[in-house]
Amino acid sequence: MDITTLLGAIAGIILISIGIMLRGSGGIDFTQFALFWNFPSILITFGGSIAATLINYPLRQVLGVWKIAKKVFTEPGEDTSGIISQFVALAQKAKKEGFLALEDDVKTMTNDFMKRGVQMVIDGQDADFIRNLMETEITFISERHKIGQEIFVAMGTYAPAFGMLGTIIGLILMLAKLQDQSQIAAGMAVALLTTFYGIVGAYLVCLPIAGKLKRRSEEELLVKEVIVRGVLLLQSGTTPSIIEANLQAYLEPRARKLAVAKEMAARAEPTPPSTPGAV
Repeated sequence: MDITTLLGAIAGIILISIGIMLRGSGGIDFTQFALFWNFPSILITFGGSIAATLINYPLRQVLGVWKIAKKVFTEPGEDTSGIISQFVALAQKAKKEGFLALEDDVKTMTNDFMKRGVQMVIDGQDADFIRNLMETEITFISERHKIGQEIFVAMGTYAPAFGMLGTIIGLILMLAKLQDQSQIAAGMAVALLTTFYGIVGAYLVCLPIAGKLKRRSEEELLVKEVIVRGVLLLQSGTTPSIIEANLQAYLEPRARKLAVAKEMAARAEPTPPSTPGAV
């Protein structure tokens, strides 16, 4: 679970709700929420935004974007330093026992992209073949992520526009029935609430999710670049220390220092003494 995404969404809803309740006379008033519910306004704003999105993108892409959004809320980012440690361990084992000895390690890998890359090394594929195949996969992953970002940006753009459309509709209804005082309040509700829904939907939901998807995409592509580099270094028979130095160049300075400190601590751990008389 990505706690920052969840906290941001909850904080935004709570702050807006508190602001609504405090607008009442003399303190918190929960009855104020009833004024902010209008089903026709919801239909105009969100229904119109979804309809415009369906016109702009194929149905399969619009339906698939919700799976992408689910990843934003449920899947944490991958630990790059952990991947570097894996490659160092693989290089140490391959240096002693050969590439075929890595078969069991591949079976336990949780990263499918890394698993496919190391498996190609075990199968004896050359560096150009491995690089072309893995970089092609990265390109298509990037394109899929870009479509997901574009869809949420589009919905974030459409929502305020349809909110304004609802405002215009509400004003037309109100002005057309000025002689009927009972219709003025209903017309104003539609006129103002559609704008409110459009702004909240765009700037608290759609555009922030699009921004988070962009950050996540950049992080995932960086991890995959590290994996491609690690696989190619492993295939070339580079020593574990050189692999570690090369891959740590992808880390931020702070993460690099933590990785180095962790490695030094692991090397400093004393080996357990052997039992006397053991055979």
